[in-house]
Amino acid sequence: MKAALVGAGGALLHEARRATGRDRGPEAVVESILNFATELYSYGEERFGEGAVAAGVAVPGIVDADRGTAVYSANLGWRDVPLRKLLGERLGGTPVALGHDVRTGGLAEGRIGAGRGADRFLFVPLGTGIAGAIGIGGSIEAGAHGYAGEIGHIVVRPDGPDCGCGQRGCLETLASAGAVSKAWAAASGDPGADAAGCAKAVASGDPVALRVWQDAVDALAAGLVTALTLLDPRTLIIGGGLAEAGETLFTPLRAAVEERVTFQKLPHIVPAALGDTAGCLGAGLLAWDLLSTEVSA
Repeated sequence: MKAALVGAGGALLHEARRATGRDRGPEAVVESILNFATELYSYGEERFGEGAVAAGVAVPGIVDADRGTAVYSANLGWRDVPLRKLLGERLGGTPVALGHDVRTGGLAEGRIGAGRGADRFLFVPLGTGIAGAIGIGGSIEAGAHGYAGEIGHIVVRPDGPDCGCGQRGCLETLASAGAVSKAWAAASGDPGADAAGCAKAVASGDPVALRVWQDAVDALAAGLVTALTLLDPRTLIIGGGLAEAGETLFTPLRAAVEERVTFQKLPHIVPAALGDTAGCLGAGLLAWDLLSTEVSA
């Protein structure tokens, strides 16, 4: 878990990290979140003379932000957790905003990171899986049912690997950091090989690594062109572990996207700027937005 005290405008005042404790079950995870938030609130009182005026929390899985409920998370094992209510009670009535982790990270990248100034952007973190956040006019589009941006489940190769969602050939089975790690481990014969090692091998000219890498880049470009055809973003922000390869990723990716477009306008394709602090900065922005909404109401 990552957390921060965030000032007006997104200034990072304090950052802290704690283990999730998910090996002890979903109830323990919830308790860890509540304890962590209480600790952060107390730190704010001691360091700045007052506790936080609002709180934001971003969680993975399916989120009902309007009801303040963490609906489901396969990784954390919880269902229908009334997180906003629990956190508000633990913080003595402090207003709480709840968001989805990727969309919250996208909010931060759009407002104060790589997408600053872009009226429309798409944020795509490449991690264990692939997700997306659609930015429009300074906010993130959640969709009618909270599922917008699930670019990782665009089918790019119908005869490709099975995906946990039930389809075959989904983008995240081919172009996520997890997928590259798996492909490179198989191609190199090293069960411990990972995507970072593949990127280093590509940079050193290894032809086997280059083939694995290019397969992933081609799949990624196919998925991104589908997304930009639908969304027409001005800026395309790529983050997550795979983006840490820098131009080893971005040079061939820009070329592969450009090769595939016909009538579409090419967006600026840029690396994410905030790294793994994007989520907690975005949660802080959600909290400030909550206060702004209450004032205007």
